[in-house]
Amino acid sequence: MEALDQAVAARESAELAAACLGEGITSAYQPIIDTARGTVVGYEALVRFPGYGEGNPEVWFARARREGRAAELEAAALRSAFLHRGTLPPNCFLTVNVSPALLLSPLVRQVWAEQGGLGGVVVELTEQTPIESYLQLEPHLNSLRAAGAMIAVDDAGSGYAGLQHLLALRPSIIKMDRELVRDIDADEAKRALMEMIGLFASRVDAWILAEGIERVEELDTLAALGVPLVQGYLLGRPAAPWQDLDLDLALRLSTRVRDAAASTVRGVLEPAATAPSPGAAAALFTRDPDLTDVVLLDGRRPQAVLSEEAARLGIVTTGLVVNVDTPVDEALARSITREAGSRFAPLLVTDNAGRFVGIARMERLIGKLAGTK
Repeated sequence: MEALDQAVAARESAELAAACLGEGITSAYQPIIDTARGTVVGYEALVRFPGYGEGNPEVWFARARREGRAAELEAAALRSAFLHRGTLPPNCFLTVNVSPALLLSPLVRQVWAEQGGLGGVVVELTEQTPIESYLQLEPHLNSLRAAGAMIAVDDAGSGYAGLQHLLALRPSIIKMDRELVRDIDADEAKRALMEMIGLFASRVDAWILAEGIERVEELDTLAALGVPLVQGYLLGRPAAPWQDLDLDLALRLSTRVRDAAASTVRGVLEPAATAPSPGAAAALFTRDPDLTDVVLLDGRRPQAVLSEEAARLGIVTTGLVVNVDTPVDEALARSITREAGSRFAPLLVTDNAGRFVGIARMERLIGKLAGTK
């Protein structure tokens, strides 16, 4: 028996050594869907081990940690994930999974260097090992961001990925655990928690991504709650690059958006010129005599609607901000509570992450409520 155990251990060690060189491994890609548009906007790369009898990635990474080869296997998995990056569809991002502790590894950092710029890449921090020092991790995260990558936190709402975790990492994407998503259509408490985390995400300029969706009712509920990104077996299983969304589901989501637009601010949304300062806004007015409004932005968050005179004098009066899915009657009710001088100024409209998406003029809101175009 001991000889047999030794033979199995030797075989597993040899297989691990080969996998760390990239032999017998590949990546599958699961689509990530934008609920507002009903389109694929990203793919998560998931490592697979088709060249071996054992196919469970968790078993492989546990084995690699026991043998002190976790960084080697992680680097091999990342190279596999990036293999098809050059053919990624336009306007889509690629999510890759990394254990936080291994961000410090020279082997993993070498993979980033091989990729050059990381624009369109989302680095998802997994829960394989806890984070021991956020301070030690910070320069590595900053380096990834400087190269163009975004940071995502996996399985928010479970394990150690709690509020302190989110505050310390300030991710661009917060992934909601399947346990919170399962049967959310029938669980008021889960819906309330999803809304609360969504509000937190909007305040820190992040997106919510709900994973593990397996039922249409879950998808409908999450879309109604304004969760911007979703993924799961209902929407597409991990597969070869690059599968699209089922046409029936795409139509279901786009129809929901059209229905929402008929009664929400989304239906009267229009673009607007933007500027980072009153001085920059004044320059826009000078270049375009027909310009009537310029939106002052703080990063991607709207601050105020400036007239030409206000821009020239540097007068900034904080504007009224509403979500793109705010009902028209609610937006109007909030508008009339403003001071008389600004009561009819355009509303500043944001998406679910608090990013500026356009303005809503009062005359169009009133027309929509009255049933006109």
